[in-house]
Amino acid sequence: MAGALQLAQESHNKNLTQKDLQLLASSALLAALSVTPYYDHESGLSHLELENEKERSSRMANLLNFSFDSKRENREQVSRASLLSELAASGVVSCASQEVQDLYNLMEHEFLPLDLALKVQPLLSKISTVGGKLSAAPSVPEIQLSQYQPALEKLTTLRVLQQASRVFQSMRIDTLSRMIPFFDFNVVEKIAVDAVKHNFVAMKVDHLSGAVRFSNTEIESDVFGASHLIGVLADSLNKAVHKPSEVGEDSISLAGVVEKEHQRLLARKSIIEKRKEDYERQILEKEKAEEARRLSIQKKSADEERERLLKERRLREQQRIRQEIEDRAQREIGKTEQKVTKQGAMELVSRYLAYKMSRQGMEKKLEKLAKRMDHLERARRQEEAPLIEEAFRKRVEEEKLLHEQEQLRETELSDQHHAGDLLEKKRLSRLLDHKNAFQERVVQGREAEFQPDEREGGKDQPVDLVKKT
Repeated sequence: MAGALQLAQESHNKNLTQKDLQLLASSALLAALSVTPYYDHESGLSHLELENEKERSSRMANLLNFSFDSKRENREQVSRASLLSELAASGVVSCASQEVQDLYNLMEHEFLPLDLALKVQPLLSKISTVGGKLSAAPSVPEIQLSQYQPALEKLTTLRVLQQASRVFQSMRIDTLSRMIPFFDFNVVEKIAVDAVKHNFVAMKVDHLSGAVRFSNTEIESDVFGASHLIGVLADSLNKAVHKPSEVGEDSISLAGVVEKEHQRLLARKSIIEKRKEDYERQILEKEKAEEARRLSIQKKSADEERERLLKERRLREQQRIRQEIEDRAQREIGKTEQKVTKQGAMELVSRYLAYKMSRQGMEKKLEKLAKRMDHLERARRQEEAPLIEEAFRKRVEEEKLLHEQEQLRETELSDQHHAGDLLEKKRLSRLLDHKNAFQERVVQGREAEFQPDEREGGKDQPVDLVKKT
């Protein structure tokens, strides 16, 4: 990959721009980072740790007078670490963009188990927006850095799990979920299962207690094993110090190197133990706070339950007292009724019999009275029937006479009106001659007025303006 980048840089040195070279370098570096770490030859180790392991092996070989060829070791298998080393040696890392370089440093050279994902997330957001075609190489397909985002998110998750397993002994699931914002915990759990399968991390998820437990016995055994080995070498060197004729000045320098290495391992061990103690103390404090909160809630619930039981007991006591009062009243009423029944039973019977006899007498009287009223009503109807007929006949005759009188009165009034009208006609007949004379004068005047028009036209007929009567 780095060779292809160098070839492109040499063949298109005049045509490729700085932006194209930066895009190619970023793509090459992200492709190397996207390789899953536990598929590497040295499973579970970052680039920095591989370099430290190589340096440690070289120092140990020098101490034991062994020959160690790092180049031959690297030629055994092309691995993720060798790719990153080649990219760093060929200057590809320095040609990449600043965001990609920061991402490379965080993934391979930093130890931030709590903040790694939070620092990587904004870098991935910026990197995913970078892409495009090369201006001087139209045949090269378009390069989009967003294609590496899923693999880089998975790599970040693996790094967080790996670094957390080296520092913590146990961790709550919700805390681990907040440390890895890329995926839900079920996805993180699948990634962790694959990593455990390839011996990349040693961890176990306990869903009952809601915690993730890391097993870092291998790391501790490596530290203690190296410390034991260095201690043995130190003892041997101390014995050799007493024989200066055989060892000389080399033993003194070798003892100093061993002592420094021993102190460095002890310091690392103390740092790891301190981090474990801090985390365990935080977990213990959190558990104490949760226990106190649980006890507070339990106490509150117990107080509420006690108050409820007290109210129910008071209510039952009130109901019991009320029931006793009612029962006592019922007993008193029953006793009183028994006394009244014994004393007045005969009196009540006698009153009832008297009432019954009086009622029967009244019913008989009412029956007799009803029969008498029926007979009287029937006799009254029989007697009044002819009287009603006679009264009707008289009423008809009276109305007939009244009608005849009304007819005579109408006739007399009509005759009187007719006589008056005749007198009025006779009185007005004296004006008839005057009316005729006036009419004649008017007609003659109108005829004289319209005669010239008749002579001129010869067609018009005289018009009667006043109708003769």
